[in-house]
Amino acid sequence: MADAYNSSSSAYKRMIMTHSIIRFIVCILFTLICIIPLWIIFMNATRSSGEISKNGFALIPGGSLVSNWNKLSDNTAGPFATVFNLWIGYRNSLIIALGCTVLSVFFSGLTAYGLTVYQFKLRKFATAFILAILMIPMQVVSAGFIDFMIKIHWVDNYVPLIVPAIAAPSTVFFMLQYMQSSFPLDIVEAARIDGSGEVRTFMQIALPILKPAFAVQAIFCFVGAWNNYYTPSIILLSNNFGQRTMSMMVQSVVSLDKVIDYGVQYLAIGLSILPVIIIYLILSKFIVKGIALGAVKG
Repeated sequence: MADAYNSSSSAYKRMIMTHSIIRFIVCILFTLICIIPLWIIFMNATRSSGEISKNGFALIPGGSLVSNWNKLSDNTAGPFATVFNLWIGYRNSLIIALGCTVLSVFFSGLTAYGLTVYQFKLRKFATAFILAILMIPMQVVSAGFIDFMIKIHWVDNYVPLIVPAIAAPSTVFFMLQYMQSSFPLDIVEAARIDGSGEVRTFMQIALPILKPAFAVQAIFCFVGAWNNYYTPSIILLSNNFGQRTMSMMVQSVVSLDKVIDYGVQYLAIGLSILPVIIIYLILSKFIVKGIALGAVKG
């Protein structure tokens, strides 16, 4: 009897070990799939156009990083002077991305808080309506959107690129799932009994609890706004160089037909994704916790 138990226990341990090894290998593969494209971009940014044309991509750095940077940053007479300026692109994209992130995350959290805490007749309808908006792509309503912006004289500035971020149904949906799984409603009732107002309850009690969800959605919102090329290209009608975002400048460098320099193109792409990587590294510790709590309803 004891031998049978020991044999069964050993087989179970081997099975657990095998599953752990398989999961580890799968995680390594997915990690490599995510990292290798970024690594290739940064490695090609250090190589010349001739080397890239001849050998394709490489996993080791080259010696042309300074040369590529000098070509890209020459804002006087270089071929990229009229299409790329790193600091203007960073400034404009940062203004838009930070504005969109703050508005989207805060008001989405406020909406999810209202749908979770308050009981009213149209609560289910409001939730279903918000989820239905997720099915409508931006491209479908872009013609009406730009026409409306022209009528209210909101074109050619950053206001229509930032203010509509208040309505972010995907962010509301995630916040709603997160709150339904991990937000204690009893603490709100206790705060009300103690005389706390609704705004104070949200700001001082709900916000700290929602910090992981806010961090996760801040990453997604920042990345989406930073990489957004479509909306700025239809709003900034005058094509003023001083208003161009980083994504617009990178697109101009890549599509420049007079001078084709792959090393410079890879450098421009690498510089455009560098802030996204930095933001991700700063807030990454909240991702697993936030997604795990928001994906499972307790």
